Amino acid sequence: MSNGFKEGFLWGGATAANQLEGAYNIDGKGLTIADISPGGKQRMKLLASGEFPLEIDHSKYIYPNHDGIDFYHLYKEDIAMFAEMGFKTFRMSISWARIFPNGNDAEPNEAGLAYYENVIDELLRHHIEPTITMSHYETPLNLVKEYGGWKNRKLIGLFEKYAQTILERFHTKVKYWMTFNEINTGVFGSFFSTAMRGATPQDNFQALHNQFVASSLATKIAHELNPELQVGCMSIYATMYAYDSDPKNIMAMEEKSRMFNYFCNDVQVRGEYPTYALQFFKQQGIKLDIAEGELDLLKAYTVDYLSFSYYMSATVSVNPEHQGDTSQGNFFGGVKNPFLKASEWGWEIDPVGLRLALCNLYARYGVPLYISENGLGAIDTPDADFNIDDSYRIDYLRQHIAEMEKAVTIDGVDLFAYTPWGCIDLVSASTGEMSKRYGFIYVDLDDEGHGTMNRYKKKSFDWYKQVIATNGTNLSDI
Repeated sequence: MSNGFKEGFLWGGATAANQLEGAYNIDGKGLTIADISPGGKQRMKLLASGEFPLEIDHSKYIYPNHDGIDFYHLYKEDIAMFAEMGFKTFRMSISWARIFPNGNDAEPNEAGLAYYENVIDELLRHHIEPTITMSHYETPLNLVKEYGGWKNRKLIGLFEKYAQTILERFHTKVKYWMTFNEINTGVFGSFFSTAMRGATPQDNFQALHNQFVASSLATKIAHELNPELQVGCMSIYATMYAYDSDPKNIMAMEEKSRMFNYFCNDVQVRGEYPTYALQFFKQQGIKLDIAEGELDLLKAYTVDYLSFSYYMSATVSVNPEHQGDTSQGNFFGGVKNPFLKASEWGWEIDPVGLRLALCNLYARYGVPLYISENGLGAIDTPDADFNIDDSYRIDYLRQHIAEMEKAVTIDGVDLFAYTPWGCIDLVSASTGEMSKRYGFIYVDLDDEGHGTMNRYKKKSFDWYKQVIATNGTNLSDI
């Protein structure tokens, strides 16, 4: 039996370009789907409805991510704080539209490439390993307008060109890569994921197929440049429970879990469509446009590791009596679990569910695992001196890390990285707000974009520094 986390375990934090960089229209950057997505608590409903225009409309909406937290200009200050915490890795994303402003440009934007090279070099100067997500909810807007998003097969080749460009530029400096962030949100038609409005189930699964092919092509490019490069897929994982032992609820849970938690991973890790998905397509009348050689490509270029976000579990019931009492979640919810408490945003807190996720994924796939997102969104209230006592966040993370350690030492899971979400406060993807904070670092900015943008350490900053320094063995209060 091992004793705790392996030597060289990658502790760090995670962010996304569209939620912290700002500078949305400078140095040649084009617009992305994130740039035209309004902020506010109705963001997800508005996006799902497709009623907002594919243009920026300041007369109706606010767009907090346009300025983000100005990481674009302040990255050196922020990376220095990550280094002070002891980060071993920093998960970031590259905005496709900084490299190819329209997504289909003939030549890349050198200013965008130079910016990311500077960020990468700054990380390496502080001995922080970059982990780069190629596409994190920021498809160039022009690809929606011109091609209709990822249901169009033309995006495969455009993404391949983008991947080739960034991999050729950075492969000597960046070992760890992820292709599509939370790819499985495309199962139910997330605009962020597949950049489509008014999508049908046919569109959703065609878009996912196109992303699977694009991901395999990126993996192929990476491995041809350097076989040592590590390319991972990334999905949401929500441990699922049946509300009770009623076989109908257990079957409903199984059906929901396999299409949401496993389908995309099955294709990207195992390299083929699972039989349950093929049967589902047949029953739903879904006919994928699969070009010659694409299934062979999926089989030949599977990912090296599996990464996932974990925030909460979900409870499933088909009993009408349970449907009125629901919980919220990361793009979806379930019925309320009577054994769990919830965050201020209604996301149920379930540390044991993370251990179950690790066990289930490792037993199914047998590849190394990377927890690329986990954390507590909460309202943090600083005192007059900007001291922030976020003991509730420490509590949340402590419980989850303790369950990770059990998965490693008791269950034998090969876990090699943990990057809590929003290691510095940034604009929330689900609500477009700053008030839903995750970070170890407080950024003085409100939902309307007012504030100094000054950075302040929260109590959790020193606590996480202690966790990293002891390789996860000291989780006690500071």
